[in-house]
Amino acid sequence: MDLKEIMQYDNFVVAGDTLNEEKYAYKIKHELIDNGYKVYSVGKELKSLNDIEEEVDILDLCINPPAGLKLLKENKKKFKGVIIQPGAGSEEITKFLDENNYNYMDGCLLVGIRLYPKNVTKMYKK
Repeated sequence: MDLKEIMQYDNFVVAGDTLNEEKYAYKIKHELIDNGYKVYSVGKELKSLNDIEEEVDILDLCINPPAGLKLLKENKKKFKGVIIQPGAGSEEITKFLDENNYNYMDGCLLVGIRLYPKNVTKMYKK
């Protein structure tokens, strides 16, 4: 799994503080939305991945490693892949993902959006 493949999916979960404009989780969430992706936010908005009713393609961990590991362990949903943002990874998370056969990679969705944008038409307000 690589960034090019990840950016072709539609439904994302951003795990982190998506309410604070200073945090990368907030920036990632809004970049995804602005580029036509469907985004759910877990951490400050939804408390659990299990609160999301529909299928999710990609989980973006943009949260401190202990909180990320807790979210993963409590999760009952399947994902096509997990992206671990810089600073969000740990040996425990990698071990958990390996043991549970998740596709994952270390990377940044902001980079992915810029390198591999989907073919969507943005609507601008005048």
